[in-house]
Amino acid sequence: MEDYEEDLDDAPRINNHPWKKIIKTVWKDKFDTIGLLITVLFSAATEVGYPFVNQYAINQYFKSNDPSRFENVYIYLIVYIAFALLYGFITYMFIFFAGRIEAKTSYELRKEAYLNLQKLPFAYFDRTQQGWIMARLTSDARKLSEIISWGITDLLNSFLMMTGIIVVLLLFDARLAVVILIALPVCMTFSLLINRKILKEYRNARKENSKITAALNEGFMGIKATKSLVIEDDKNEEFYRKASDYKRSSLKAVAFSSIFGPFIYLLCIFSLGTTLYVGSILAINITVLYLFIEYVLKFFDPIMNIAQILGDFQQASASAERIISLIEEKPEITDREDVIEKYGTIFEPKYENFEELIGDIEFKNVDFEYIKGQRVLDDFNLTVPKGSTVALVGHTGSGKSTVVNLLCRFYEPTAGNILIDGHDYKDRSITWLHSNLGYVLQTPELFTGSIIENVRYGNLNRSDDDCIKALKVVRADEFIEKLPEKYYTNVGEGGNRLSLGEKQLISIARAIVNDPRILVFDEATSSIDTQTEALIQEAINKVLKGRTSFVIAHRLQTIINADMIIVMKDGKIIEAGKHHELLLKKGYYFDLYKTQFESESEQTILNA
Repeated sequence: MEDYEEDLDDAPRINNHPWKKIIKTVWKDKFDTIGLLITVLFSAATEVGYPFVNQYAINQYFKSNDPSRFENVYIYLIVYIAFALLYGFITYMFIFFAGRIEAKTSYELRKEAYLNLQKLPFAYFDRTQQGWIMARLTSDARKLSEIISWGITDLLNSFLMMTGIIVVLLLFDARLAVVILIALPVCMTFSLLINRKILKEYRNARKENSKITAALNEGFMGIKATKSLVIEDDKNEEFYRKASDYKRSSLKAVAFSSIFGPFIYLLCIFSLGTTLYVGSILAINITVLYLFIEYVLKFFDPIMNIAQILGDFQQASASAERIISLIEEKPEITDREDVIEKYGTIFEPKYENFEELIGDIEFKNVDFEYIKGQRVLDDFNLTVPKGSTVALVGHTGSGKSTVVNLLCRFYEPTAGNILIDGHDYKDRSITWLHSNLGYVLQTPELFTGSIIENVRYGNLNRSDDDCIKALKVVRADEFIEKLPEKYYTNVGEGGNRLSLGEKQLISIARAIVNDPRILVFDEATSSIDTQTEALIQEAINKVLKGRTSFVIAHRLQTIINADMIIVMKDGKIIEAGKHHELLLKKGYYFDLYKTQFESESEQTILNA
């Protein structure tokens, strides 16, 4: 993904499609957009028209010694003040409309991107770095909203100013206008060339900055390992090298940037001097010469702006492509059109059409590949009657988690079918399945907020009493009652104020508060100490009754009461049966159980 990002940064041209999409997003609010365009038009007209006020003053008050020439000075003062007030008002309106467009564009881009993220399956997050997604929603959205609101308007304003100035100069004296027109291509060519150099170095600096950000994140996340391994000096040297590379690229960009301003300034002075010289030879009227001098000084600012903005657009094109690619990323797992028509979407479900889920489950000749050509499940078949508890056992990589991920439709089979209550689950909506599902992860994930709020995420319509009841079922009340604010205690970011076992208890309560018909426990008790595990195992057994449940087992002692134990190896079922049946076979399961039992016995003796 990092390579993909660099490819976009080095793109030589601007791709039109992302910009069309972004402009379409901006155009949603026509009032602000039209208001800004009108403001830009008046701003350019004011900039071009202002010198005429001073020209009037020169003609009226300085070309003769007639005492009566100041009789109408109040007219000039009124016009001058009017221009000042108009310019101030236009500036206010420009900032007002541009600021609104910037905020709304950023909001719309982030909203659409985040909305689409909710639709994407696990597979997308498996192959996409978290930092890449975060950068799209933060820095890229900010860059684009700024270039859209301020960049485009500055570009348009500069272009209108240049056009207006050239038209005025040609109308007053075409001979003097040629002086500026000759300097124009020289200035534009140099500006574009130097901006390309500046852009290249800033891209290099940004890449180096990404490495620094990654190093910082790794340093913070691995601070315990760094200190325990006593490698602070090595990590510091590594960070120093990355920071030095960033400084080097930044200084190169600054060096090129420092050339740009002085060159334009020298060209402006040269054009000004040439204008004065040619004007004196041609004996140009003093007021016309004043206009030319004024417009020469004004003319080169828009050129600098245009060159810089075009460079910014080229730089922002990578951001545009990245964030639009996120917004337009198509989910690999979606409901068919006829299913959506009946059951609705994830954001607009038609609950009234949802059938009751009974819990009969069947895997029929299921194959699955995370990566093409690398089969994880091979002709997998399994029938689970409603209300049964199925335990999945096997070494890492045997396919246990894949089975439950397919059941939950986080992924879909490469081949074969999964039936729920006798129907292919693709004939029902994803929301229908997930609303009947309770899933407890191996590593518990909590959100910032109170314990009650975290449990209620299992079903937002549940009351506080329902959430407290679920917590008591899993025996979480025993530690919650000792907390200062009890059930309303804030768990902190990611639940960092609680122990791992306490977080897991809350996540189990969250899974059952919705009264799901299918329960999945993905090694849910592996993070809990033996004493805590014993306390909640009985409660879990009560919760499992009457529901179809899949338990991925780490500690085999926790699944001895399962209705069916499935032993997996290399994506296939090699043994199946109840606990005592599998022990009598003295096969693969027997060896696993024996090894774990001996290990736990040794640990018990050591801890005694």
